[in-house]
Amino acid sequence: MDYKVGIGYDIHRLAEGRKLFLGGIEIPYIKGLLGHSDGDALIHALCDAILGALNRGDIGEHFPDTDPNYQGISSTELLLKVKSILDDAGFQIINIDTIIIAQEPKLSPFKLKIRQKLAEILDLELDKINIKAKTHEGLGELGRKEAIACWAIILIRRKE
Repeated sequence: MDYKVGIGYDIHRLAEGRKLFLGGIEIPYIKGLLGHSDGDALIHALCDAILGALNRGDIGEHFPDTDPNYQGISSTELLLKVKSILDDAGFQIINIDTIIIAQEPKLSPFKLKIRQKLAEILDLELDKINIKAKTHEGLGELGRKEAIACWAIILIRRKE
């Protein structure tokens, strides 16, 4: 079997007047993530993890923030495009593990919904996706509620 691992990271500044999207779902909060797209840092980290495992660069190479076609786009659409790259390469996802680092809002009530949404997008069983939510203990820009950061790691293998 041909196995590969990829890791992804993304951070976005929180801004007034934006909706907060993480993992493809809208989370009620007074601010949202600033970005060329909808700013969904979790999906961006996941896209980078998949692309990294495939040795296909990063999200910025595939969907540059200088391209007006991606202005305001839902990150779920980007993830679907990356999933197509994965499928075309002949690989399948074994499992995904993620961390969302946010001082606010509390994300525990949304972890299952995020897992369900990602499972739907990626056509995976729910038990192949894990979401962890952490605070930054008041430290740095994450702890000051200025940003949200996400990490994702993925294991893929060549389809039999």
